[in-house]
This record gives sequence, C-alpha cells and structure tokens, in this order.
Amino acid sequence: MEGIVVSPLGRIAEMAVRHGCREMLSLVAKGQDFHRPGIIDRDKHLTIGVNDISFAGTGDLIAPQEMHVAQIIDFARRWDRSRPLLVHCWMGVSRSPAAALIAALAVEADQDDDALARRLRLASPFATPNARIVEIGDEALSRQGRLVAAVRAIGRGADADGNAPFLLPLLPENQRHAG
Repeated sequence: MEGIVVSPLGRIAEMAVRHGCREMLSLVAKGQDFHRPGIIDRDKHLTIGVNDISFAGTGDLIAPQEMHVAQIIDFARRWDRSRPLLVHCWMGVSRSPAAALIAALAVEADQDDDALARRLRLASPFATPNARIVEIGDEALSRQGRLVAAVRAIGRGADADGNAPFLLPLLPENQRHAG
C-alpha cells in the first residue's frame, strides 16, 4: 500500500526495513544526533532541525517556521513514491504526523482534508499533529483553513509512550483525479 510511515526515532531502522523505505524525513531538535538506517538513500534523507513547540520562546528551541514547511513540501514532491516515505520525530506523535499530513497533500492536492485527517486518526489513535506545522502547511498549500479545521475535528490523540509507528495511506488509486 502506498503511504507515509510515521515513526518514533527509536524504531526508524525497523520501520525502514519492514516497509522498504528508501527516503526519509527527520524532524528533530537542531543538532540531535542519530543514525540514518543504511536502507535509506543518503541523498534522499532530509533533516529539519525544529522542536515540538508552537512558538519561539526562551533558550535554544526552534519553533516550526514557513521555511521548514516549505522544505517538507519540496521534499515530498521529489519523493518518487515507488516505496513508502518514512517520516519521524522523537516520539512519532506530533511533528511527524503533521509533516505526514503536509506531505500527503503536497503529492495528492485533490484529496479531502477531513478524510485525510480521519485516515490519520484511524491509523493512529495517538497522533496529535503539531498545530504550528499544520497551520503553516494549510497556508502554504492554499487549503484555506480546511486542514486546520480537519485536524481540530479529530482532536488530541490519546496519551502515547512514543512507541507506536503507523502507516498513513495516501488516496486509493480509484479516488485520484486525473490531472
């Protein structure tokens, strides 16, 4: 099944192998060190240094910005879609589900935001997409508030321990619009 694998950092190697992923998007704190699984092509891995916060505060924390979301969109549009895309953050609950929604809309713009958000909730009862990434993505992809409303409608996910990877399916072939 074509889709986007969302994973916590601790399970990226397992998920990459299980799903045959060759491309990976990492949303981690700037400077956070981790090992890229060998199955992931080096030139098809993007790391975005951003914290799981909604606005910049004190200290060295980096809030998601327009440039970060633009990188997500650009990376998703270069994804060859022959294999699932792996997206991860520290726990796989907030930054990476938000990025997965943005990536899904970047490659399949004709899909319904509510249906996409419901697929996310069905795939993961724990996902609570980062509101700032969702808001910026909604604007960048000209969703006119539909994505923000759809994510609000599914509500906050259940408490999670950061050990629940999932696959967000893209549109089934029979629901794609001829372009």
